[in-house]
Amino acid sequence: MKKRRIKKGPVAVVLFIIIVVLIGSLFMFKSVFMKNPDDSPIQLSKSELNKNYLTLVMVGDVLIHGSLYQDAIVELGKYDFRYIFKDVEPLLNNYDLKFYNQESIIGGKELGLSSYPRFNSPEEIGDAMVELGFNLVSLANNHTLDKGETGVVNSLNYWKQHDVMTAGSYLSEEHRVKNNIKVMNDISYTLLSYTAMTNGIPVPKGKEYLVNVYEEEKVKEDVKRVRDEVDLLIVSMHWGNEYSNTESDSQREKAEYLASLGVDIIIGHHPHVIQPIEKIDDTLVFYSLGNFLSAQNTVDRLTGLIASLEIIVEKKDDETKLSFGTVNTDLVYTYYESFRNFRLIPFSMLTTTELRNYKQVYDKYYDIIKKYDDSIIVTELGDR
Repeated sequence: MKKRRIKKGPVAVVLFIIIVVLIGSLFMFKSVFMKNPDDSPIQLSKSELNKNYLTLVMVGDVLIHGSLYQDAIVELGKYDFRYIFKDVEPLLNNYDLKFYNQESIIGGKELGLSSYPRFNSPEEIGDAMVELGFNLVSLANNHTLDKGETGVVNSLNYWKQHDVMTAGSYLSEEHRVKNNIKVMNDISYTLLSYTAMTNGIPVPKGKEYLVNVYEEEKVKEDVKRVRDEVDLLIVSMHWGNEYSNTESDSQREKAEYLASLGVDIIIGHHPHVIQPIEKIDDTLVFYSLGNFLSAQNTVDRLTGLIASLEIIVEKKDDETKLSFGTVNTDLVYTYYESFRNFRLIPFSMLTTTELRNYKQVYDKYYDIIKKYDDSIIVTELGDR
């Protein structure tokens, strides 16, 4: 008697359907009943849709001494500073917001370029900084009035030609009190800027708008006017004691006051050297980033700080919550030979040829930067 052969086609199809149904059921079971490692239901991850992100990088003073602009001459009356930044440019890429303080005013060549004690810088330094992507520029400092009202007007007319947000110097009181708000990545932001000194140069009476001199009541009104209109409020402060690596009592007092007003980030400059970073309540304070570029003649004054972080804004149920990612920092050094051939070099690229004791300098500033917050990341030098 012959055995009947069973046809495999239909059976295989049935088995395939059963397997598909079982796998689908397993995935449904996991999606409904399984939880994330933090024990939060998977569906809550939708809150991520309410979060927006901005990245910010900050540097300190750009102080153009005579030797710097003379080194940048390409032909009579024309300058090019871009060569100076070649080595640090990669550290500044891929950020949404980039801040610096234009310490020496761009007051117009017709007034004559000049160095210490009353500076006037060629517009090409502004061009170079804009080309690097800097879009937040502080104009309030002790050299704002170095070339008088005409220098301020020329400076503001120069900056009006560029798509950057400036703060701290204005053409009128109406201009000063008008909220300057921009939006990026669905996050609204603004910059306010103040200086605690003008080197004894009197502000023209009735034209106090030319430079924002710090006064508590003025600051309070400015912050109140804009605080509820933006997600991110940054205040630039020109303050402190020159050449001191420790914040002064006056700096701390002002920082605590600004924090009480609800400022998110305070960016400090003027000491020309690096000072600590600190969190006061919810306010992140950079007491001094030091010089980004200058021709000063000590290692401390030639060492600057590049600081960066991510800003997270979560909007939910008509409430806005702002938080910060980890603060990352890089040390940079202004190298030159007999006040010629200026270059900004990251410490991670330095050798003993450019700075004999660069490792000791690195260790010194590592401790200063992290004095109040050990979570700050300082770029490692590496083994060499």
